[in-house]
Amino acid sequence: MTITEKVAYIRGLAEGLELDASQKEVKVLNAIIDLLDEMAETVSNVESDLEDVSAQLDEVDEDLGSLEEEVYGCGCDCGCEDEEDDDEDEDGEEFGDDECYYEITCPNCNETICLSEDVICDGRMDCPNCGVPLEFDIDDCEEDDSCGCGCGCDHSHDD
Repeated sequence: MTITEKVAYIRGLAEGLELDASQKEVKVLNAIIDLLDEMAETVSNVESDLEDVSAQLDEVDEDLGSLEEEVYGCGCDCGCEDEEDDDEDEDGEEFGDDECYYEITCPNCNETICLSEDVICDGRMDCPNCGVPLEFDIDDCEEDDSCGCGCGCDHSHDD
């Protein structure tokens, strides 16, 4: 039996007593029954709204799950990772969409690491996995012209 049905039952019991409506006690009893009736209607409306919100929340949860799967990968807990989701350099910073990066395999430990073009252009770094020095010789790197003479050196000339 719902709350509304229980209030209707109580109202029927009170009317069945055939009490004198002009008595103060009967007026109080009728006011309480009217209040219970309004409260039952409000509770019914809240329950209905809660069911609607719950259904909408379930839909949002499903959409979020789909979005997480799309963004973060397969969504399983097996430990696998999507190859294309590996968009971080050795410092944990994310690469921008327009930033070029390279996958390098360390000749010592055979681990693959992803490096930004800036790191490659520095020409040298230690492998983050085994610590062995790695050297890079890339012709595409922009020449450092800190002296301003156009020679590509990294020190200033005294004229």
